[in-house]
Amino acid sequence: MAKQLSYHRMRKIFERFHASEPEPRGELEHVNAFTLLVAVALSAQATDAGVNKATRKLFQIADTPQKMLDLGEEGLTEHIKTIGLFRQKAKNVMKLSRILVDDYDGAVPNSRAALQSLPGVGRKTANVVLNMWWHFPAQAVDTHIFRVGNRTGIAVGKDVVAVERAIEDNVPAEFQQHAHHWLILHGRYICVARKPKCAACHIRDLCDYEDKTQ
Repeated sequence: MAKQLSYHRMRKIFERFHASEPEPRGELEHVNAFTLLVAVALSAQATDAGVNKATRKLFQIADTPQKMLDLGEEGLTEHIKTIGLFRQKAKNVMKLSRILVDDYDGAVPNSRAALQSLPGVGRKTANVVLNMWWHFPAQAVDTHIFRVGNRTGIAVGKDVVAVERAIEDNVPAEFQQHAHHWLILHGRYICVARKPKCAACHIRDLCDYEDKTQ
C-alpha cells in the first residue's frame, strides 16, 4: 500500500484527468433517477455493458416504480436473466419499487440514509445515484477505485469507507464532483488489476506504484 500523496501531486493528477476528459460520464444507461437506481443495483457483480444490454428494453416498458410493479417480478426476471444473481436482484427491485410507491410517492429519495434503507441498495449504489443524478460530490468506491487509490497513493485506505474518506479529504474541492468517475475509468482501462498499462498512463510520473510496467 502506497502512502497518501501530497496535495501538490494530487492537484496535478486531477488537473490531468480534467484536461483529458473534462466531463466524465458513467457508463450505465438510464433515463431518470429511478432507472439509474435500478441500473446501479443490477450492476453489482456484473458489467455495465451487460446491464445496459438487459435494461434497454426494460426501461422502455418500466421507467417508474409503478410501471415496474405492473410488469411484475416474472416479467422483470425475463429482462434481466442474463445478469448475475438476477433472481435476488429482481426481488430487490420489486421490493424497492413498492417502497418508493408507498412511502415516497413514487419518487427516488435523495438522502444517503433513505437510499440505503431500500432493498439491495448499499452505500456505493446510494453514492452513485447521489453523484450522477443530483450532482452531489459523493464518492462511490468500487473495486477499481479501491485498487487505484491504494496502488497510486491517490486515496489510501484499508476498506472502501476509508478510501471514500481519503478521496473526500484529499482531492481538491473543484475535482470532487467527477473524482470517482475519473478513478473508475482509469482503473477500468489503464490501471487494470493484473498488468497495469503504465506506458499509456498520463499520471505515471506522479504515481507511487513501485512495480510499473513498461
